[in-house]
Amino acid sequence: MTTRLEHNVADTRFEIYLDDTLAGYADYAERDDQKIRDFHHTMTFPEFRGRGVAAQVVEYALNDSRAEGFAIIPTCWYVEKYIAEHREYADLVA
Repeated sequence: MTTRLEHNVADTRFEIYLDDTLAGYADYAERDDQKIRDFHHTMTFPEFRGRGVAAQVVEYALNDSRAEGFAIIPTCWYVEKYIAEHREYADLVA
């Protein structure tokens, strides 16, 4: 099984594909006045649950946000939980 992670800028979300099938995503809104991404929803499609899909896409999104100089607002409960469990991302929280 192949895994592909992408930043879909047009749809303001980070996506994860398993064998070229969209398995889940983390969507966000960017603030115009500041470099902040508000992650408001993480989705794993039912047939892909239990495989760590959400964790992979959130980790990718947080790493990309850091690399691009964005701070994070974890409105999504899963993103908030992920950051709480992976304190190396705590510095990203606005």
